[in-house]
Amino acid sequence: MRTLIEALRSDSSVFAAELRPPRAELASGEGIDAWIDTYHAVRRLTRDETFVCLTDSAVGADEEDNLRHLMINVGADAPLPRIVPFLTCKHPLPFCLGYADRARQHGFRSLVVLGGDRHIGTPRCVEHAWQLRKLIREREPDLVLGGWANPAGDAERQVAYLADSTFYADFFLTQIVSHHHLAPIDRFLDERARRGVDVPGLFGVFFYRSANPRTLEALANFLPVPQEALAREFAEGATAEDVCARTIRALRDRGVRHVYISNLPNGSAHRTLAAIRDRVEGQVPQP
Repeated sequence: MRTLIEALRSDSSVFAAELRPPRAELASGEGIDAWIDTYHAVRRLTRDETFVCLTDSAVGADEEDNLRHLMINVGADAPLPRIVPFLTCKHPLPFCLGYADRARQHGFRSLVVLGGDRHIGTPRCVEHAWQLRKLIREREPDLVLGGWANPAGDAERQVAYLADSTFYADFFLTQIVSHHHLAPIDRFLDERARRGVDVPGLFGVFFYRSANPRTLEALANFLPVPQEALAREFAEGATAEDVCARTIRALRDRGVRHVYISNLPNGSAHRTLAAIRDRVEGQVPQP
């Protein structure tokens, strides 16, 4: 079974799914149902050889311990090398280090370590995510670590982070990108090529389920959202799968082979991902 880093370094394309665990504040019945949906989604996707990224509380909302729930309910027989947990710095340092220890002991091969939102929720245990990755690498050298890059930021600075010896990561994920904002992506890719930075990465693509103004305005607090352009696309008859596929196809036109899809509905994640993939591959005509 290939690990994520092996897939990223191969000639194939990675089409990963990002799932978010249920919020801790859900009522017991709702929480149980939501976790059941999560377990089923993880099992079905990994059985189809899809890598699954399982997020942490990067937006400041309390969430259950995703690693504990996975091991109790998905089981040790699950293809753990295809599951990539996220860990943010918004926990006490002993918890973060213990989390990495548990991940390696259970058989996870990859761990993404991010800073987490500075303005909402629990403060970070360290100032920068690379500091936590450094500590984890010293304790668990066999774990493959992932970091973060933001193509919407200053390209020279973002690529410099990836090239720096203190990045302490074997691969990176990006902030959400869109075919409506291609200029920043081009600048990032051009700078990466100019510097010869070969750290592999997955580009984030958001699955916008609708153009509901209130939803898009709320999302804009956490990521760049092309609200007017999305509203036009949906008004012209595009489906959510069409919109997502257009971003992936724009990335492929630029040589980007690896993506992760965020905001998939847990209850139908495998069907939704398959529908997006069909559109990307041209098996469903684009409107």
